Amino acid sequence: MSSENIAISILVTGANGQLASEIRAIADNFPLYQFLFTSREDLPIENKEAVKLFFENHPINYCINCAAYTAVDKAESEKGKAFLINADAVGELATICKDHQTQFIHISTDYVYDGTKEIALKEEDTVAPLNVYGLSKLKGEELALDKNPSSLIIRTSWVYSSFGNNFVKTMLRLFKERDEINVVSDQMGSPTYAADLANVIMQFIERMEKGETFSGIVNYCNDGITNWYEFAEAIKHFVNGNCKINPILTSAYKTPAKRPLNSVLDTSKIKKLIQAEIPYWKDSLKKCIEKLMS
Repeated sequence: MSSENIAISILVTGANGQLASEIRAIADNFPLYQFLFTSREDLPIENKEAVKLFFENHPINYCINCAAYTAVDKAESEKGKAFLINADAVGELATICKDHQTQFIHISTDYVYDGTKEIALKEEDTVAPLNVYGLSKLKGEELALDKNPSSLIIRTSWVYSSFGNNFVKTMLRLFKERDEINVVSDQMGSPTYAADLANVIMQFIERMEKGETFSGIVNYCNDGITNWYEFAEAIKHFVNGNCKINPILTSAYKTPAKRPLNSVLDTSKIKKLIQAEIPYWKDSLKKCIEKLMS
């Protein structure tokens, strides 16, 4: 994909988000690559003409699409906006990448599953989203693979980071504000430290640069299984917090969008594909909190 003496160009959309911020944090470790980070203000991916013009003006070898509509509950009342950004724009971006011989790497979600299966979810398992957000992300996957079969789609779950807004930061704030909180205990999953995912994406790119090809759907999350209550307790442990956390059932915590009860992703495929060493979720959580506390 690259020729000698020309920097390998990587476009990262959604520059202000958690994952793109983590990619930016490690960009200096890859001096052979030229990174272009674009926010929604720089390059709204739903603006087809703007994206076309950007690709015409910048030779791009890889496009990592981190841009997304991620307001899960709000999506229930903003279906059009969710589908515009998470589905239609993804299809257009995949098409433009194909036209420019750019490898398209797209980030998707565990919410494409309905969570009724009681074991870890494989890439080929039945998809049946419970909410508008999940439906929009699934449509984005389908459009990307239809328009550009060489697209690589990475499904991930429960993403957190020292950047952006996420469950870890919310818990840290609540621990300071309240003496007692309620956290759902019957939704199972595996948290994903965005810094770990950023490294895995770069592993894919480095292997592609050596001539390997990757396409289709792969799952990525940290190793180990937990629930939101146990996740909150682990955060509390690492900061020596004394806020009381009460486990509650999903049925007691009403939200506009339904959530899957099981979001545990099977990561055996990605481990086999690139020999990815995936850290245990508590180890990564500790690293993130140490970064936030430093």
